Amino acid sequence: MIERFGLTPDFSISRMIKGGWQLSEGHSTGLMSDPVGDMTAFVRAGITTFDCADIYTGVEEVIGKYLRHHKSSGGRLNEVQVLTKFVPDYDALAGLTKAYVVKVIDRSLQRLGLDRLDMVQFSWWSYDIEGWLEAAHWLDELREEGKIRYVSATNFNTKCTRDILSSGVSLKTLQIQYSLLDNRPEKELTKLCLEHGPRMLCYGTVGGGFLSEYWLGKAEPSAPFANRSLVKYKLIVDDFGGWDLFQELLIVLKGIADRHNVGIANVAMRYILDQPAVAGIIVGARTATHLDENLKTFSFALDPSDLSAIRNVLSTRKGPEGDVFDLERVKEGPHGRIMRYNLNRVEL
Repeated sequence: MIERFGLTPDFSISRMIKGGWQLSEGHSTGLMSDPVGDMTAFVRAGITTFDCADIYTGVEEVIGKYLRHHKSSGGRLNEVQVLTKFVPDYDALAGLTKAYVVKVIDRSLQRLGLDRLDMVQFSWWSYDIEGWLEAAHWLDELREEGKIRYVSATNFNTKCTRDILSSGVSLKTLQIQYSLLDNRPEKELTKLCLEHGPRMLCYGTVGGGFLSEYWLGKAEPSAPFANRSLVKYKLIVDDFGGWDLFQELLIVLKGIADRHNVGIANVAMRYILDQPAVAGIIVGARTATHLDENLKTFSFALDPSDLSAIRNVLSTRKGPEGDVFDLERVKEGPHGRIMRYNLNRVEL
């Protein structure tokens, strides 16, 4: 049975969320053979919540197509939750206007075929460029007008999240990167969430596939990698402490996984689901091929000996350093260089 989390008394999400980045045209080559069929399989299994973004090329349209199919097949739209994002282009930040915000939100409504967006998760590339707090309030005004049900944020660090909350914008969730390899949310953000209400939606919980049997005992890989996820998360492995420490972690996770008759990825996902302030995890899946394996995450519980073994390895980690997304926000740094900053292509 898929666990659910109630963000409000009348709005709940599946604690495993079907991610959209891997479906985007900019992630990797190749097209989905049957996206509507795959989404139908996820919903039937109880994974009713989809994550997407205005900058995930083609994904809002694909989800919109599924929603039309779901409705025509007798389903109700409120049975499926769609969490999208507002990610203004880096080059647009300095001169951002409310008209820009409205145009992007209206475009998402059109792509998804909805009268109101369930949730809009707000992102901002550089805190050195002013305007992010004002933009958060523009989104909140659109919420008051009925175009958005809930305003949330993604990849904001603790200080700026606190500033948004203090300014009067109520954030329902924070989407952030969180895994056994990346513990940055534990440093400050978890405490803020527990005190002020937002709950975490976590991506990267399996490290782009690195937290799996496939990499156990393998030699350290080098570029070029097959897709952007591997590029991104290999950097996190390096920050964590390098390939040798990563292999130590995989060995421990494999032992735990075998005892529970699950996979390494299931243990990695279960560990994050059990952390304070976590509402759900986002699983990147282009198809339903690994759906049954993912569902095993809800078939077991980590016991004290499991947690002790995991924490023994984690206690020797080196990083990553800093707060949530601070490394990725440095454009000239190794994490920032792989980002694509101007994908909205909005013309006013």
